Amino acid sequence: MARKKKITEEIKQEAEKIAEKVVETIKQEADNLVEVEKTAKKKLTKEELLERAKKLSERVAEVKTEELKEQIATERKTLVPVEDYIKYGCYIGTKVITPHMRQFVYKRRNDGIAIFDVNKIDSKLKEFIKTLVKYKPEDFIIACKREAGWNAVKKFSELTGVRVFLKKYPAGILTNSVLPDFFETEMVFVVDPWLDKNAMNDGKIIKKPVLGLCDTNNYTFGINHFIPCNNKAAKSIGLIMHVLAREYMKAHKIEKELPSIDAFVGDEQEQN
Repeated sequence: MARKKKITEEIKQEAEKIAEKVVETIKQEADNLVEVEKTAKKKLTKEELLERAKKLSERVAEVKTEELKEQIATERKTLVPVEDYIKYGCYIGTKVITPHMRQFVYKRRNDGIAIFDVNKIDSKLKEFIKTLVKYKPEDFIIACKREAGWNAVKKFSELTGVRVFLKKYPAGILTNSVLPDFFETEMVFVVDPWLDKNAMNDGKIIKKPVLGLCDTNNYTFGINHFIPCNNKAAKSIGLIMHVLAREYMKAHKIEKELPSIDAFVGDEQEQN
């Protein structure tokens, strides 16, 4: 009887051990299934992410392509039609070409007159405008001794309120504080660096930026920003000042009616 009871106890213990092993095995299998399922989900998620990333990169490429096209189109768009640069004689230089201006010359005519590259005129005009619009009307002056530019400069002044000096610029007005009409400025704009050299030199003395229009015979010493163009003819100066007035008024939200280009040219119909 005791022996039978002992055998029964051993069988029970064995059965419990087997049951424990079965339970452990089932748990391991269950854990394996969970891991497999998680891995499958991870793989699926990764594949989905890769697919989404691919679609996103394609979309980004499309957007960048469109932006690039728009940027190129904007850069190619000229401030005025190329025909107007020709019509108003902005492209006509002089027989003299300084080393500073050589890079802007396209060719010489048979009579020796230098011809500006109109695309470079437009490119430099855009750069010039970006600098010009940073200044408020009271922060700069324009000097123009050349009669051909008087009308255009006066029109610019009437529209923007910028102080201008026509005919003669009083030397020292920016540098000599003893003078009764002395005043300070942040920038000097000259129509011709040679004729308006007194204003340009004053700008250099007070260490303020000097902007100007430069023909093929001009040197650009002391000029921070310039537009390569014909600065001797009323039509050419008129067109340039008209564009500058238009863009300046737009940037500073000056709500006045902009006259036509011909109004900037005035009665002077100087031709080269």
